[in-house]
Formats: sequence, C-alpha cells, structure tokens
Amino acid sequence: MKDVSVKLFFRLLLTLAVSIFAWPLAAQAQLEIDITKGNLEPTPIAVPDFISQSDSGRAMGAQVAEVIRADLERSGLFESLNPASFLEVQTNIDYEPTYADWRIIKAEALVSGRVVEENANRIRVEFRLWDVFAGKQLAGIRLAATPQNWRRTAHKASDAIYKALTGEEGYFDSRLVFIDEKGSKVDRVRRLGIMDQDGANPQYLLAGSDLVLTPRFSPSSQKIVFLSYENTYPRLYILDIESGRRELLGDFPGMTYSPTFSPDGNKLVMSMERRGDSDIYVMDLNSRSTSRLTNDPAIDVSGSFSPDGRRIVFNSDRGGSPQLYVMNADGSGQKRISFGEGRYNAPVWSPRGDKIAFVRTLRGKFSIGVMDPDGKNERILTESYLDESPTWSPNGRVIAFTRETRGRGARSEIWSVDLTGQNLRRVETPGEASDPAWSPLLP
Repeated sequence: MKDVSVKLFFRLLLTLAVSIFAWPLAAQAQLEIDITKGNLEPTPIAVPDFISQSDSGRAMGAQVAEVIRADLERSGLFESLNPASFLEVQTNIDYEPTYADWRIIKAEALVSGRVVEENANRIRVEFRLWDVFAGKQLAGIRLAATPQNWRRTAHKASDAIYKALTGEEGYFDSRLVFIDEKGSKVDRVRRLGIMDQDGANPQYLLAGSDLVLTPRFSPSSQKIVFLSYENTYPRLYILDIESGRRELLGDFPGMTYSPTFSPDGNKLVMSMERRGDSDIYVMDLNSRSTSRLTNDPAIDVSGSFSPDGRRIVFNSDRGGSPQLYVMNADGSGQKRISFGEGRYNAPVWSPRGDKIAFVRTLRGKFSIGVMDPDGKNERILTESYLDESPTWSPNGRVIAFTRETRGRGARSEIWSVDLTGQNLRRVETPGEASDPAWSPLLP
C-alpha cells in the first residue's frame, strides 16, 4: 500500500454533495425490523445492479449495488439475495416492480436504483425501497456526488435503507482509524491509518515509523488525538485530517495516555502518571489547562465521557483488582459498577448512552462485553485468546475491536460484533491491524 496525500484524499471526500429527499411514498412502511432481539433471522433483501443509460454508468451502478449488498449483509440484519436468482429485470425504477416475481424468491424488501451521469464531475444516484409482501414503496432517495465518491454514495444509500427498515440510524458512511502493524513482534512498526468502516480505501495519515498508539476521533470526525513515542518519549498530539497539520498538546512531566474527546470536542479526558500515581485528568483544549478528577493511590485510567458529557466511566484497581467506576464530569460521585468475576478494563460509553463496552479478563481469556451504566444487564459478546480495544459504531449497535491470535502464526486483526453477540466478522485490512476507533457519521 502506497503513501498518499491525506489532504488530497479528504478533499475528494469533502467534494461529496449529498441531497437527500423523499419521493412521494405510496404508503407508510409495513416491513419493520426489531434489531434489539437476539438470534434475529436476517431479512431477505434484493438489490439488483443499478441501471443507467451508459456503459460507464452501468459499471458504476453494479459497484454501488455490490457495496449496498455487502453493507446490509455485514450488519447481520439482512440476507442479500443472489442476483442470479432474480426473475425480473429492472429497466425503469419509476414504476412499481412485479411483486410476484420477488415473492417467489422470498425477498421481503427490494431496492431498485439507477445512476445518472449529469456531467464529468457530477453523478446522481436514485433508488426506491419497496416492501415486497405489502406491495408498497417505503422510501425514495436521490443522492448527488462526484464520480470519485460513488462509494460514499453507496454507504449513504445503505444508511437510508437501514433506517427505513429498522427505525435506527445507520453506521455505514463512517470511518475507522487504526494502527497498521508490520514486522516481527520484536521489531514492530506501527503506523497511523484510516479506512472506510468496511475496510475500503485504507490510507496512512503520518509519514515515518514513529510508534503511535490509542488514536481517537473527535466528534467532528475531522481531528484525531493520539499518543506518539516520537524521540522515544510519549506525547499527545492532535491531527487535523483534512490539512494534515499535527499539534503537540503539551509536554507533561509524567506518562500521559488513553486520551478521548468530550462529546462537544472541547475537552480531553486522559490519564497522567505523576510520581508513580496514575489518575484521571481533564484538559480544556482552548486554555490547555488541566484538572485532576481522581486522587487515589490506585491506578485510575481509561476515562470515557457519556454522550451528554455529564459523566465519565473509568477503570481503577482501588478495590484490589481492575474494575469499572462511574463519576460525574467534575470528579464527584465516584461509584463502582462492575462486580462480576474477572478483571474489567478499557470501558467505552456507547454514543446512545445506554451501554458501556469493556474488556474482561477471566481464566486466561479476554472478552468484549457490555453493561448498563449502572452495572446491570452485563453480557459477554466475544471471547478469545486476546480481544481488546472496543470502539462503538456511530449508532451504538456494533462494536469493533482488536483480536490477536496465539502461536507462531499469531496475527493482530480488527473484528466487529453486534449487540446480539451473534454477528462476529473480521474487517479486511491491508496487513495486521489493531486499536480501531470508530468515527461519527461523516458530514
């Protein structure tokens, strides 16, 4: 994979002009999917290649449809039917489909779409979503973009379909920042990378081979905070993705790690070690002043804001083993919430506010789990030799994490799992990868 100009890459992303509006609907939606239930049977959905009047448009239409099929399939909520089974050939999306032909192959929903090449610099992607068994249209959407951004258009279409059928916001038009890893375990090179949530379009964000760790997105999706061991000394930096400008946050006297943004992007919660004592601090990014939130001889690390900014979950061993605690944003009201068997680490608050993800270590195995903010309803979603670094999708329904295998052929990879624990999938990366952080939906 070659280094590319980050500025050029994101200029292409920012040229995406999206106009979404509903065509007249035939009736209210009848097909609805409850994504909160476990062991959910995937809903069969048909997504034919999008039609077009030109060869290049048809080629793009096939690509758009393929990305939509993959997005929906990967969510675990949908079964994308094989196009070879389709009985009706789509020629015009302005008319209702022949529902009987789609019922025969057991499709419950149908997406019919087209690509219109308006000029060399602009395309229009249009699609309709149909409830096959009710015989009704559920949604009609138009998206405008540059030809280079056809993939983002496909992800936006997937988000619209997901929302129309589940009532929940989608998560497909988003990115993952991660650590690209190469080399042997004793001579490891770790570089900061970014990619689409499905693993497409991987890019390096920094030149060189300085050790970087724990990248985290700002709420705007345009900045990343990370830890760098440049010149062998760990320091915190903020990187502006669009411009490529990197800014040192400060030269602190002790080890500083685990930085995460507040929901408004104006603060960072982080851990600092001073005279052998690790505590949680908050930094005001405007004044660069820091305030100490915990003051305990134990190790307090891994702070994460609630989405309303009022509370912080963190990890502490003050009770004898690493456990999860919640406190108010000013440090008051510190309260333990994890009481299960094992050691609890790396808590991350869901963007929905209803769950906290964590890593549990028990009997030599590492698991990704979730619990309510008060510690109730704990559920383990994964378990392996080493699962760590959970991060939430923008809609709070999927968790990406690092999974490392053991043995001579050990690899570090990025995986994802949904809240049912049933939909476990590997995210394609150019090589080994770790420490993912999910962006909000792109603007």
